[in-house]
Amino acid sequence: MIIDHNESGDIHGVMDEKRAALFYLKEAFAEARLDGLDDDCIAHAALFAAFHSLVEVYGEDAVADFAERLPDRLRSGCFSSRPRH
Repeated sequence: MIIDHNESGDIHGVMDEKRAALFYLKEAFAEARLDGLDDDCIAHAALFAAFHSLVEVYGEDAVADFAERLPDRLRSGCFSSRPRH
């Protein structure tokens, strides 16, 4: 099972780490765009890298369970940056 806390059980520390990681990823995306890479290619490569890393840590079954919940999260706007109507 993919968990959302670090070894000490600190959920707030994990959220800070995730915010920092997102900052680094946004910077990497911006650099890739400056180098002329298409957003679609960058996003697909990022998804592949993310799932690859998750599978290495948690295994295929846990990541598959995690991925099964993604459609509902997508539809609910969890990954959207624009306001919902």
